[in-house]
Amino acid sequence: MLEPNETALLPEGLHDTLVGDAHHEIKVVETLLNSFSAHGYDLILPPLVEFEESLLLGPGKAHSRNMFRLLDPLSQRMMGLRTDMTGQVARISHTRLGNAPRPLRLSYAGDVLRIKGTQLRPERQFKQAGVELIGTNSSEAYVEIVLLAYEALKAVGVENLSVDLAMPQFVPAITEGLGVKKELADQVRHALDAKDIGELATIDGEVGDISRALLKAAGPAKKSLEILSELKLPSEARTMSDELAELVSKLVQVAPDLVVTIDPGEYTGFEYQIGISFSLFASGVRGELGRGGRYLVNAERGSGEPATGFSIYLDSLMRALGPDEVKNKIFVPYGTPRSVLADLQTQQYRTVLGLEQVNDNAVEAKRMECDCLWQDGKVVKIT
Repeated sequence: MLEPNETALLPEGLHDTLVGDAHHEIKVVETLLNSFSAHGYDLILPPLVEFEESLLLGPGKAHSRNMFRLLDPLSQRMMGLRTDMTGQVARISHTRLGNAPRPLRLSYAGDVLRIKGTQLRPERQFKQAGVELIGTNSSEAYVEIVLLAYEALKAVGVENLSVDLAMPQFVPAITEGLGVKKELADQVRHALDAKDIGELATIDGEVGDISRALLKAAGPAKKSLEILSELKLPSEARTMSDELAELVSKLVQVAPDLVVTIDPGEYTGFEYQIGISFSLFASGVRGELGRGGRYLVNAERGSGEPATGFSIYLDSLMRALGPDEVKNKIFVPYGTPRSVLADLQTQQYRTVLGLEQVNDNAVEAKRMECDCLWQDGKVVKIT
């Protein structure tokens, strides 16, 4: 038999969320979902496990190597545990909700599980919450999605927010527009993503000049847009740059306290996305709070349907918020009528009823970690 301390051990990257933290996390999820609902996003709850091929459609491809798999004993088909919920929402949008009016606004929240964590996110199981705006490629969709993420995070108490904007298809649009061969184009893209100034210094010609300028452009939005505006870009890349400038202008107007940065050469983690992508950060917090952008739903069966959304990662978010004090826990001595409990609960107290007579109710209230005590027909604060 295992000793008690051995049974408490959990696999690497997994943890128990204990008293206080668990309550806080559930409250945060509820606040996020309320923010999404207020903007017309309807909640859906996909299953934790699906057939493997369904989870690997569209956005799911990016997480295929990080998926736990198991054999379904009923169907004898391979199943997977979701690593991300975006793909599930995409599946539902073009199957069960294929005939729903567009644009379709959906929200979700739930746990995801991955084979391994990363240096910034060692957790293998964590909650996701987010939204998807499906069926429009309007530039206003970017504004709605980014601002909704910003407002939802502010609603749960996150301060010093910043958003980092990227364009995963920007560098390919430049290299294709300049007629650069694939080998060199891949070299440019990887060097920019890795911020490898030494590698970029070895690239000659117009593509070398532009790529080095793009590296310098990474940073505050104002500086970045100034550099991009001065570059001689191919038409498709210029269109992307102009759309980015329009988005930044609108964000600055509506959310002046939101710090906006741009990294025009970044694409890692955004491989399946098109157009503008973004990551959300809070000052002093390890890891990104969330990320989002535009992608295609059901692209495997044709041109696909455009969708824009974001996912918030609750593990990072809870680090940004810090601990929450659970208050209004009141000890109600043994023998108190049940009607008193109901009355206290309507006043937002969390009642802890004594189950047997004790010598000192105040001492018992402290032992049970209560803030208050019901004594002589009134609430008494525990000091």
